[in-house]
Amino acid sequence: MNIVTKSLIVLTAMAFANSANSEVKLALDSQADLNKSGTFVWASAFKEHLEANGIAVKTFPRGALGGEKERMDQVSQGLLEVSMSAVKSAGASNKLIYGVYLPYLFEGPSHFDAAVKRAGMIKMVNKSLARDGLRLLSFVLVGPSTGIFNTKKPISRVADLADLRMRALDENQIKLFSAWGTTGTIVSWKEVPNALQTGIADGYVNPAFVPLIFGHTDFIKYFTDARVSVSTRIALASEDWYQRLSDKERTVVNDAAAKATAANRAWLKKTEPGMLTALEQAGVAIQQLSPEARAEFVARSKQVYAAGVLTPAQTEIWLKAAEK
Repeated sequence: MNIVTKSLIVLTAMAFANSANSEVKLALDSQADLNKSGTFVWASAFKEHLEANGIAVKTFPRGALGGEKERMDQVSQGLLEVSMSAVKSAGASNKLIYGVYLPYLFEGPSHFDAAVKRAGMIKMVNKSLARDGLRLLSFVLVGPSTGIFNTKKPISRVADLADLRMRALDENQIKLFSAWGTTGTIVSWKEVPNALQTGIADGYVNPAFVPLIFGHTDFIKYFTDARVSVSTRIALASEDWYQRLSDKERTVVNDAAAKATAANRAWLKKTEPGMLTALEQAGVAIQQLSPEARAEFVARSKQVYAAGVLTPAQTEIWLKAAEK
């Protein structure tokens, strides 16, 4: 992004900065589709509750206020009230949040939500986020637990991955792929289609809807429903804005976040059963893991618990939270 573009983004945000309490700016991160986008479902329900209680909301389409880093900077400076963001946007302030990515820690969304509530995870993370002008409002699920997509062949066991090179989100995911006996290469999301078509990468780990919503089914042909980790983004708010709200307004915002989270979970429950069917209809072959194959994935994946970005103490917080 060039200097002129960045300047325009900042000026756009500043133009609304003086009306922080009268108009909430909400930056979207996906297409405005209530059927396909879990983050848009959350944002829509959040907006609806605020407006029903007298707080105006202006939404900005994906990219209108910049990428992840630009939006995070605007939120931390109080120029943008709420952003639908990646987990890593908060991870820079508190790496504890990266525990959401621990493979095979959660059996599904309900287990994840119970663990987050049990540990008081949002409150815990917000203690450090506040120092950087940020506030976590909610974990927003974007689909069912992640599986393994690739362009070349069915994957029914760990050994099948050996000759594939996977697109990695970051170094932590590369460590996971190494534990699986394969290699990874970090590729930005906008470059993924080209990487998959040219062989720079052979696949990626994502929830079932991703190739459908991003148009990857022309070259993604295989999906293993491995249920590796929860698939979540976050609703990130400006701490400065939140603290300037009156007690009544703050209650409205908290209630809006709770209703939006409930709407997001209801959306996932309703749409998840049809995601695999939609993949098959798009020409993607579905592979389920046998209990033995899954057990090997679980055993290998948990090797990264001690080698990831979390400290041993942070990992232990998540492990205890996930205990039944």
